[in-house]
Amino acid sequence: MKHFFRFSRLLGAMGLGLGLTSAALAQSTDNTPKYANEFLNIGVGGRALGMGNTQVSLAQDATAGYWNPAGLLNQKAKYDAVLMHSELFSGIVKNDYAAFAMPLDEKSAIGASIIRLGVDDIADTRALVNEYGQIDYSRISYFSVADYALLLSYARKLGPEGLTLGGSGKIVYRNVGSFATAWGFGFDAGAQYQRGNWRLGLMARDITTTITAWSINSDKFRESTNDTLSIPKSSSEITLPRFVLGAAYNVKLPGQFTALVATDLEMTTDGQRNTAVSTSFVSIDPKLGLEIGYNNVAFLRAGVSNFQKIEGTTSTKESWRAQPSLGVGFTASGLRLDVALSRLAVEQAKTNSIIVSLGYGFH
Repeated sequence: MKHFFRFSRLLGAMGLGLGLTSAALAQSTDNTPKYANEFLNIGVGGRALGMGNTQVSLAQDATAGYWNPAGLLNQKAKYDAVLMHSELFSGIVKNDYAAFAMPLDEKSAIGASIIRLGVDDIADTRALVNEYGQIDYSRISYFSVADYALLLSYARKLGPEGLTLGGSGKIVYRNVGSFATAWGFGFDAGAQYQRGNWRLGLMARDITTTITAWSINSDKFRESTNDTLSIPKSSSEITLPRFVLGAAYNVKLPGQFTALVATDLEMTTDGQRNTAVSTSFVSIDPKLGLEIGYNNVAFLRAGVSNFQKIEGTTSTKESWRAQPSLGVGFTASGLRLDVALSRLAVEQAKTNSIIVSLGYGFH
């Protein structure tokens, strides 16, 4: 247990120290935007989204390239692949994900992940009325707004038994039809430690900060306006680091049942947010997840995350709300099917989101 408690203290010290440094950077940069590249924080994988995104200490398949690259070395199969599709806002927004991971040797592994979040077939009606003042539907064109990310990950065993470290380099590409494009580059780093029934994890996203540079096609905007002041200009967005501390404990239940309890503490450093712990120094969003398994074949999952304070009105009091999620999973012969239901119909969110992911591990 000596290594376990030592690593626990190490994770806490790293998370706090890195958080202090980046929080100071956020305070010194008044114009730093919140929610830059926020599409990378939605989450991937039916298992993760069914458990409230508590995966930093648990990810041990190809999805580890996203959640915590250190987990790539703990996957059960030699080769692992995952596909995911989900639709948000009644199907308007499509969220797609694919990943693959494999070992290089007994002490190292690699992985690759691709993420796309987009809205397609948006009608451009600026030219709907022709030069004679008549409506001409043939003049309507369509475009897409989409965000892409490519993550290349590497993991290696170091130090005491049960400790793995990993990192992911990521390339971000965003486009708004032919109106604007953006490129960004960043780096994530993570660690996992497993001791008995305990699992610990630390993930540092955008640890070096991620700068996304936008390039605006001014000519496309001039086609519909003579006001040059309303034309956006090329600029850059900065994504400051966020840190996630995770812990999980696996319990053997009577019969062939097991229970896995997990929690993540997500710390953002880009200013005050509406989270459970909210300060100008650092904001902390706790996440909780539970997975009940039967014979390592069928799983029932639940989670809660996104705790927010809802302001009251003249007739209601201030209250707290959270985003619950549910999920199920099945595995057989290396094939995994995971389905999650997130954004359940509660007072502050009236829409549901169904996430389906398919994984396959093989030798």
